[in-house]
Amino acid sequence: MPSESVRVFVRCRPFNKLERGKKCERIVFIKKETNQISMKAPDKPAKTFTFDGVYNPGTQEEVYLETANGLVANVIDGFNGTIFAYGQTGCGKTYSMMGLESPSEQKGIIPRSFD
Repeated sequence: MPSESVRVFVRCRPFNKLERGKKCERIVFIKKETNQISMKAPDKPAKTFTFDGVYNPGTQEEVYLETANGLVANVIDGFNGTIFAYGQTGCGKTYSMMGLESPSEQKGIIPRSFD
């Protein structure tokens, strides 16, 4: 029987073209080895948060294998499971969940669940 727990993963997307053009300053720093994200706003002390997993941005396969693969297997075995994608508009929720049809490496969590 699978364990019952809530796990929280964070995936940060890279700057988009507009942000790069404006030379926006990075304030989010990811430490994959410790599953931590530090946020450092100018003239303020950094705040660090620890999660079950972090991605910067990580590959679609990496995100699926580490976050959804076990959950999908448990659902197929008859257990309940939920993936809740939350974030600001434009932060990459749809890309993480659906990805792109082509190339196949860009498929997201939902289409990979049916492979």
